[in-house]
Amino acid sequence: MAEDPYEAVVGQPAAVELLRRSAERPVHAYLFVGATGWGTRAAARAFAGELLAAADPGQGERHRSLAATDRHPSMRVVERVGASISAEQAREIVRQAALSPPEGERQVIVLVDFHLIGAQAPVLLKTIEEPPASTIFVILAEDVPPELETIASRCLRVDFGPVPMRDVIAALVAEGVEAARAEVAARSSGGDLERARLLVADPNLAERHEFWRDLPLRLDGSGATVAGLAGEIAARVEEVLAPLQVQQEIEMAQAIEQVERFGATKGSLADLEARHKREARRIRLDELRAGLATIVGRYRDGADSPEGRAAFSRAGDLVGRVSERLVFNVNERLLLEWLLLSLPVVAPT
Repeated sequence: MAEDPYEAVVGQPAAVELLRRSAERPVHAYLFVGATGWGTRAAARAFAGELLAAADPGQGERHRSLAATDRHPSMRVVERVGASISAEQAREIVRQAALSPPEGERQVIVLVDFHLIGAQAPVLLKTIEEPPASTIFVILAEDVPPELETIASRCLRVDFGPVPMRDVIAALVAEGVEAARAEVAARSSGGDLERARLLVADPNLAERHEFWRDLPLRLDGSGATVAGLAGEIAARVEEVLAPLQVQQEIEMAQAIEQVERFGATKGSLADLEARHKREARRIRLDELRAGLATIVGRYRDGADSPEGRAAFSRAGDLVGRVSERLVFNVNERLLLEWLLLSLPVVAPT
């Protein structure tokens, strides 16, 4: 039996079924809503491969293989360069959509992190609403902010949710992970399968979790303590990047193999390296957010008195404000020092 093209999309049966039905008679634009680790990026690659294969069934394997690594000549992947989609990127998307496909009769344009479109939404509205018949948009967004609502109304929306823990565990076990470790990683992943895969390869997972849990107990209100803890946080966050580096080296080798096997030229290795840097930043932010959530959990454990509930409420508010700021190019060290100075000091229980 042929391999399932959506095998990499775990725990999203409703989304996959909708995409299967759409491949033969697609509409002009799709909006995938959900986090990358919930399967949106994997689904975009699989769906693009199916769209391109449907237009040229005799070369189906080639289309699917190249799309799976973002290297198909007629698959354009647009990722933001800065904190949001730039005006230059928006104009380039409009230009690219108007061109004939580089190969075949169909092209797929994948727009990543489109929840950060900001002021560029009006520039793209007309193109996404009425692209040439040869162009199909697949738009990925973590949510639908007000500035994206008009574009969203012109797309077929496909919703993704956190991957159920049982599915995360099953996927990890199927990949050779010991069941107990798979469960620990799944519990720490927040339904993000990509993060879970990194966590199972991280020998410092349990120790780092305890570091975050114990951090509120080490606060004493002094600047020296805060500076030291901020430095420890930076070092701990870097730990999670070691497994990612291994994955990226494997992906780079696979990309080189695809070029040699199929003669693909679209998407240089420099582009792949740039994407790897963006992935590293996202993983760092995920680790920081997970760690900050663990800190709030420690305060929640002590919320059995009026003082404890007040501390829990303040910690949750402060962490929420920091988490929102982390998506921008802020001075991370100063932001963390401010948080640690502002968090309530608690006594060991």
